[in-house]
This record gives sequence, C-alpha cells and structure tokens, in this order.
Amino acid sequence: MAAKSRVKLAGSERKVMAGAKAGKKVDAEELIEVTVRIRGREPVSSEALMKLGAQKPAVRPTVSREAFAEKFGADPADFAKVEAFAHDHGLVVSAVSAAQRTLRLKGSVGNLSEAFGVELRHYTKGVTGAYRGRTGSIFIPKELQDIVIGVHGLDNRPVAKRHSRLRGPLGKVAKSKGGKKAAPAKKKKAVDQSVTAPEVAALYNFPAGLTGQGQSIALIELNDTDQSGNPTGAGFQASDLATYFRGLGIAAPTVVAVSVDGGANVPGPDPDSDGEVTLDIEVAGAVAPGAAIAVYFAPNTTAGFIDAVNQAVHDAVRKPSVISISWGGPEDADGQVSTQFTQGLNQAIQDAAQLGVTVCCAAGDSGSPDVPLKGWDRKPHADFPSSSPFALACGGTTLAIANGAIASEVVWNEGAQGGAGGGGVSNLFALPSYQAKAKVPQAPNGKAGRGLPDLAGDADPQSGYQIVLAGQQQVIGGTSAVAPLTAGLIALINQSLAQKKAGTTAGFLNPLLYGAAAAAFRDIVSGNNDIYGKLKGLYAAGAGWDACTGLGVPDGAKLLASVV
Repeated sequence: MAAKSRVKLAGSERKVMAGAKAGKKVDAEELIEVTVRIRGREPVSSEALMKLGAQKPAVRPTVSREAFAEKFGADPADFAKVEAFAHDHGLVVSAVSAAQRTLRLKGSVGNLSEAFGVELRHYTKGVTGAYRGRTGSIFIPKELQDIVIGVHGLDNRPVAKRHSRLRGPLGKVAKSKGGKKAAPAKKKKAVDQSVTAPEVAALYNFPAGLTGQGQSIALIELNDTDQSGNPTGAGFQASDLATYFRGLGIAAPTVVAVSVDGGANVPGPDPDSDGEVTLDIEVAGAVAPGAAIAVYFAPNTTAGFIDAVNQAVHDAVRKPSVISISWGGPEDADGQVSTQFTQGLNQAIQDAAQLGVTVCCAAGDSGSPDVPLKGWDRKPHADFPSSSPFALACGGTTLAIANGAIASEVVWNEGAQGGAGGGGVSNLFALPSYQAKAKVPQAPNGKAGRGLPDLAGDADPQSGYQIVLAGQQQVIGGTSAVAPLTAGLIALINQSLAQKKAGTTAGFLNPLLYGAAAAAFRDIVSGNNDIYGKLKGLYAAGAGWDACTGLGVPDGAKLLASVV
C-alpha cells in the first residue's frame, strides 16, 4: 500500500520509555499478536450513563451482554474491511469480538511493521528492564481512518504498577491437623495494628447475613513478561488460599484463573506481584466468601490491560457483577502513556457501567505526586484508571483500633518510605456532572477535572491486612487492598439487590454516592497526601469530599440501605 494512502492513527504516538536505550531491530520473522480496536455501531453515551447512575439500581433499565453486543458492538462490515486489510499484509485473524469491538491479528514482525508503518526495536532499561517498542505514530490505510481507533501490542513495555506495599511476615503458618483449622496468627504485639479483612468489614459495618452468594467478582492481574511477551511472574498458590481461609474459619470461595492474551497464573518468580494477586483474592474472598472469583491474568502491556478488562466486562460465562483493579499509574506521564491506551481502557470501564458492572480501582500508593521521588517533576498527578469518571476510585487511610472499635482514622501518609493514599484531580477527564457540587479544586492544567478518590478505606501497611503468602502469614497494605475490599462489599450489596429483583446490580454507583447515598460515608477530616512534603499540603482532608479520601469511609449497611 502506498505511503500516500496512509494516515496517522490519532493518539498512537509513543516515546522511548524514560531511561531506556534503543538496541537492535526485532527479528522480522518473530511472531507476535496485536489487538485492533474498532468503532461500534453506536457510541455508549456518557451523559446518558450519568443520568442512569443517579437512579436507584432497581428502577434502572438493564442491558444484557447479548443486547449490548447487538446495539453497541462492531458492525460486521467494519470487521470485513479490517480482515481484508489483514489478509493483504499476510496477517491471521486469531480472534474477533463484536461486543468488545476488537480483532486479534497475528503475524510476523516484518508483516505487522509494514502493515502499520512502524519500526520495532528492542529497548533496555537498567539491568533487568527490557521491552519491544516503537516511537512515533502508527499508520493505517485512509479507508480505515474512521473505523480503526486503536492498535495495541506492537509495543509491549510495562504499562502499570501494582498498588500494594508489603509490611513483612508475621511468621510461618501452623499446619492443620486432622482436618481442623490451622492455628491463628501469633499473638500480636502491642504495636501491631494489622487486621484481617473480616475485622475491617465488621469495623466498617458491612451488611450482615450476606456472603455474595450468586455473584461473581473479577480481579484484574498483570503478568511480568519477557521480551517476547511470555508471562514470567505474578500468580497465586492454591495452598496459600486454602490455609488462609481455613485459618479464618470460613469456607473458601471458588477461584478460577482466566488467561487473556497468553496471561497465566505464574507464582514464584516475583514475590511482590504474587503478594498483589494473593492480597486481592484473599481480601475479596474473605469479605464475600459466597461469591465466585475469576482472576483475569494478562501481560502488563497496553494490549493486555485493556483486553483483560474487556474480557471481564463482556464475559458471558462467568458474568462478573463487580471488577477490582489494583494496578495503575500516572495518567499523564510525559508521553509514556498513549492517548489510545487511556481512551481504550476508559471505554472498557464505560462499557461496564452500561452493563451494570461496578469497577473498583485503587487510587495509588504514592500520594498526590503518584510517582517516585527520583525523576518527579514536582507536579501532582492523578492515577489511571482510577481517574476514569466511570471507575469507583478507592483511596487510603490509616486505621487505629482500640478495644475492638475504631479509635481514629486519618489520611494514609507515611512519607516516601511508608507510602500515601493517591488522590488529586485529573488532567485527562473533565469534571463529571456527579461532582458538580463536590468543590473539586482545579486540575494541575488549570481546568475543571475529575476528582479522585470517591471513597477510602484502610490501606496503611502499618494497619494492613494479614494474608497467607508463600506459606507465611504476612501483612500487606496499599490502596490495592481497598479495591478488593470494596468489590467484596459491592458483591454483598448485589446479592441483596438480586434477592429483591433478580438480575439487579449496583452497577455505576458514582452519581448515587454523591447524591442520595452521601450520608452513608464517615467523613475523614485529618491529614493530607503530600507524600514528599513538597507540594505545601496541596490536597488535605476536610469536611465533605476531598482529594485524599473522597467522600470518606463507607458504612456498608447504610450504603446498602441507600441504594435499595
């Protein structure tokens, strides 16, 4: 195809990853897969969703996954045009999804490079960092300009970081004998404020008598990969889950690992990533043990992240009613994040809202800067995907307990070493209508932006969650814990809603939270998330919504009562 008949794919520009060095070209014969996103028959309306979310779940019109695919999915004629383009360039169509509006194309690096007008090289960063990448834009045939809206997977640099922080081990777990449950954790020292997920649920008054029965919770987990995209780390061990739930004396939930784009359950090589995956499962499962848990593993790339969320949203087999995402990064990281990535992932979360699926996202563990001190530009950054206006953004607190009750709760901020709850104002997403009266400050770019988080919960590793990881009891904190904790709460609420009207889910709750359900939160009014102390306490807790803990900590029973 002649160069003059090509056009730049809007939003596809990439720069070299900060600190990385270009190496040799990728072998032209190497086989890789990419995901091509195309337009839908009809766009999902943001404003219509805002109005829909302001209604109580029982009176909202519902859209089945099948009906969604028919109304908002891709047109077969558009698929045919992209498939013809793939054929012309020697590419194989390995998968198609009308609902997700995607095609997976497989071919040699040489054919893919020619098809999309790119040059792929190996890049190295430090001792262990390596990825396959490109710079500049992707080019597509002019006749596909209004059809193709994203091409993901040519570049496989890591796109997100886990939002968890390991405090350390409590000791080895006692093995069970004769079918009896394992011995409890070692007796806490006076300074140990660590908790179990059920203890936090009780302190936050999660509704009693519910287990999440009949619901499915989706967890998004991202694999470490090699340069060829093969998974090399991140996973869970079934023995850890069995020991953990046995130690709590509750029935273990059903857990299934789902592969997306070659992702896999690969525990062992990366204990930190294993801690993330295990934390998510054990916290969500302890809060809602009656719910099924589906863990969607995908490579930590733009293609993998988007495809994993899309798969969970549109999964007609497991049908999750709530999704927990504990991964993310700065939404505006100086060209490191492409526009087509943020638009693609935001679209997947918006689809979830249309389908009545709540998406809980960790708001970050590096306070309002959201980046490490080294290399920081001295500006605040909102964490994505929690900055999506359709995500339920989950921030962090430090919880103090005395005599089985909450003694105090403040913004989590233990400085550069201990972490701080993410929060701020988005440069990418405009102020949503549901925050019109929340007094969200201006975004760093001077415009009116989406404020985050929406709510908060215990996240400080010092008051973190006891889990079982690699055969040991350990304590982990981070907003990564708040996302699955909230997802568990949503599963309980969905069970109650379904008991009254089959098929009803909480879905896109944000408009209700800032309206009729605002009284269901306990306001956090002390602290700030200026983790490095360089922003003059830019965002501080106070009465009402704030960019540290949002509306506050939810009272689970009150939240349920406010949405039925």
